[in-house]
Amino acid sequence: MPYENYMDVFSGFNGERGDLIPVLQRVQQKYGYVSEESTRMISRFLRMSESQVFGVASFYSQFRFAEPGRHSVRVCLGTACHVRGGHELGIRLGQTTADKRFDTQRVACLGCCALAPVVQVDGDVHSRMTVIRLKHVLEEYD
Repeated sequence: MPYENYMDVFSGFNGERGDLIPVLQRVQQKYGYVSEESTRMISRFLRMSESQVFGVASFYSQFRFAEPGRHSVRVCLGTACHVRGGHELGIRLGQTTADKRFDTQRVACLGCCALAPVVQVDGDVHSRMTVIRLKHVLEEYD
C-alpha cells in the first residue's frame, strides 16, 4: 500500500518521535494490527528506523503484529493456569490460524485462578481446560 494511503492515519500528527505511540494506536485501530508495511510507513513518517518503531511497539502488549482472526482466543498463563497445565493446551500463541478463524494471545491473568486453566474466546471464559475440552469449545465458534 503506498504512503499516500496512510495520510488519514497520520493526519493531526506533526511527524515527531513523540507521536509514535498514538500513531501506532491509530494504525492498529484502523487495520486491526501493525503490519510490516505499517511499520515501514510509520518509520518514514516519523523519520526513524523500522527497528526503532518495532522495538517500541513490541514492548507494549496492546499492539499485535498478526492480522486478527474472527475470534480472539486468550490463553491464561498466570501461575495457577500454568501449574494446572495451561501451557500444555497445544495453542501456538501470537498467531492467527490459516483460515483466519482464530487469533491467539497469551495473557498473564484472567482473574479465574480457582478455575484454572482458563481460556477466553472473545468475551466468553472457559474453565478447567484440557486439549479435548478446548477442541470442543472452539468448534462452537464459526
